[in-house]
Amino acid sequence: MINCLDLKGQHQAIKEEVFEAFERVYANTAFSGGPFVAEFEESFARFCKTDYAVGVNSGTSALHLAMLALGIGQGDEVILPANTFIATAWGISYTGATPVFVDCLADTWEIDPTEVEKKITDKTKAVVGVHLYGQPCDIDTLKGICEKNSIYFLEDAAQAHGATYNNIPVGSFGEMACFSFYPGKNLGACGEGGGITTNNKSYYEHLQSLRNHGCKERYYHDEVGFNMRMGGLEGASLNIKLKYLSDWNNRRKEIAKRYLSEVKNDKIKMQFQPENTDSVFHLFVVTTEDKDGFCDYLKSNGVNPAFHYPVPCHLQNAYADLGYKKGDFPNSEYLASHCVSMPMYAELTDEQVSTVIDVLNRY
Repeated sequence: MINCLDLKGQHQAIKEEVFEAFERVYANTAFSGGPFVAEFEESFARFCKTDYAVGVNSGTSALHLAMLALGIGQGDEVILPANTFIATAWGISYTGATPVFVDCLADTWEIDPTEVEKKITDKTKAVVGVHLYGQPCDIDTLKGICEKNSIYFLEDAAQAHGATYNNIPVGSFGEMACFSFYPGKNLGACGEGGGITTNNKSYYEHLQSLRNHGCKERYYHDEVGFNMRMGGLEGASLNIKLKYLSDWNNRRKEIAKRYLSEVKNDKIKMQFQPENTDSVFHLFVVTTEDKDGFCDYLKSNGVNPAFHYPVPCHLQNAYADLGYKKGDFPNSEYLASHCVSMPMYAELTDEQVSTVIDVLNRY
């Protein structure tokens, strides 16, 4: 069976190097924050071509703290796509602000700028552009809307480590960009992890305080803060993996190129790739009319699919009080009920890719 994701090959290849790094963490007993996290932060900022990076304990925490650093809270509204992982909305809700969902485009599946503009009110403080599946959203248009309305633009780059827009790495376009280092991401920790990049020194310093109980000097707390530091073992593993990320991303692109060019089946639709973007294909998602029948066919032919994300945010029970209903965002709802994730990871062999392509073409 060819699985949608298999991390064993990646970790086996770098096991010795990672374990040596863990030994250094142990020798220094630097398990919470510390020099190994700081080293990764410096490396990741260089990778994203930003001035600063702040490591935290998860991508969800990154979104939460970024909202707080922007001063967003009770009574504010933040616009985001309905078709994203729920954590994008959690970051808003945790502050007491209200997430305002909008639909996606029918071809790229990215947030629809036209719908964003329609939802701006005097309560709107920010727009979150999600780089869905590793594909950058329409940054220029979204930033233009935000600048015209004097609101913040924030990147959710949780799936897009190394993706570029107009040949510039994502992570440097918004006030801040939030990343997840969940193990299954293109750059995944040996454990949980997240990060925030920015070119703004005041945001950087505030984020450092927020993640560390609201203090700059130990035992002196300037505001209500959080225990959201990145662990030393996670930082050390990420710093090792970062050296290989470009090669891993390039392999994902090779696989995606084959899928995009060699799958010739009108029953299967794929995400449109704009010319000014370079996706890192965290996921390779397709849609088809008979999702259940398609998945049964895949499994019976040795391909194990996955689903990202079968219920859009506006229809989740957690947000029932916001009053959204089926039919509000047709593109997002269609994607949710028809999307299937294909095998996509750097260690897939050419033979396995050929098998997947053959299976898809015979459907």
